Amino acid sequence: MIAISICICTFRRPLLLQRLLNAVFSQTCNQGQLEVIVVDNDVHRSATPVLNEFASRFHDRLTVLELSESNISLARNAAIAVARGEWVVMVDDDECPAQDWLNCLLAAQASYNADVVFAPVVPEYAEGVPPWIIKGRFFDRRRPASGTRIDDKDARSGNVLVRKSFLDQLRTSSGVGPFDPAFGKTGGEDSMLFRQLHALGACMVWCDEAPVTEIVPLERATPSWLLQRSFRTGQLFMRTELAMFPDAQRRRRAFWLALRAVMQLCMSFVLTLVLLPLFPVKGFSWARVCASQFGKLNHFLGTHSHVYGD
Repeated sequence: MIAISICICTFRRPLLLQRLLNAVFSQTCNQGQLEVIVVDNDVHRSATPVLNEFASRFHDRLTVLELSESNISLARNAAIAVARGEWVVMVDDDECPAQDWLNCLLAAQASYNADVVFAPVVPEYAEGVPPWIIKGRFFDRRRPASGTRIDDKDARSGNVLVRKSFLDQLRTSSGVGPFDPAFGKTGGEDSMLFRQLHALGACMVWCDEAPVTEIVPLERATPSWLLQRSFRTGQLFMRTELAMFPDAQRRRRAFWLALRAVMQLCMSFVLTLVLLPLFPVKGFSWARVCASQFGKLNHFLGTHSHVYGD
């Protein structure tokens, strides 16, 4: 009987996917209760050699799907649609867990009677990443104590266990979902999902004992990439926040969020100018806050950056 469905979406990372699949099929949990579903979202099928290798070794325990349209929401939805387990585990193709990862997630679920269990994603820096980037901890994420209740502010789809029946509740009558395809190229689809699950009353907790590592390549460890990410994060915060409000309240909420963004933009801009020459790492942190506020305000122009696919 399948209890756990591990869903992986991959896009042009065959070597990292190979590393992840080796780690998944080496878990110390009962492998007979485990299935792995991989969606290759690359029209050129760059993952085919790796997937063929694992399919020959693990047969019906590995399901491979191909999706030509580059849209992370559609890819995630395709994997979840065929998942047979009571529990869905989502992990990204550039992440890698330890051997007791699944056991720790399941133990946390049982301990806290949770519907969703989030766990840490720890940066693994490529050789040559500048020391100041590592010192600044720009890729680190908040790690609360195990058992802490989590809301949408700390929610994301990398390294998370979710009760499948809750995901099924977010599927529309036409079969679309649980991830919204409208966010499938811009990002923010995971924020929307967990905002909706939180609204449904799902018990979402943290498990600090089940980390995965995530590769930080050289091309991401740059000031421009970090500022662009902060800008996109601001855009997506505004977009997903307003999407959760009914039309009658949205305009008032938008006005308040825009006003707050303007005030934070002014403050962070001044702090950036003052601190950057004296304390570069701290000053750059405020520059990222500044970029995020620009992103929030840019949302109202109606354009959003595409970060998935070609």
